[in-house]
Amino acid sequence: MGEAAASPYHYRQGGAAAQPKLIAMTDTGPTHSVERLFPFVLKTRALLVGRDTLRSNKGRLHFVLITTDIAESSREEVLRDFTHYPVVQHFTVADFEKFFAVKGAKAVGFVKSGLAQSIYAELKPHRINQPMHPSKPSAPPPVAPSGNTVA
Repeated sequence: MGEAAASPYHYRQGGAAAQPKLIAMTDTGPTHSVERLFPFVLKTRALLVGRDTLRSNKGRLHFVLITTDIAESSREEVLRDFTHYPVVQHFTVADFEKFFAVKGAKAVGFVKSGLAQSIYAELKPHRINQPMHPSKPSAPPPVAPSGNTVA
């Protein structure tokens, strides 16, 4: 027996069947779909369903997800009500029923969490509103020194 055979970490030399095959992630298809995270949203109760619920929980809200088949007037209302939050438009009502077990919901929100950040990062290309950049309050303009000074 040679030294190579005595090592517990030695792989058998031989045909193709003896070699372990490493598969690249790209070979197995799309492994990073956002849908894989939705069961965890339900488990952690991080889903807010309906526009009224979203409005009353703005302090906990990370982002809003609306369906692609939402009425244009409702879409505009969501954009108006949630100007300070990212609004993402993706999926259909049927998808919401399948993923979240909610019937007829066209707007859902995600509670602030690391999970919500991960979901938003994957849905960000579907964002329909522009990010808000709050402007810093400007300093008052400098006052020119006057000739009337009190000593």
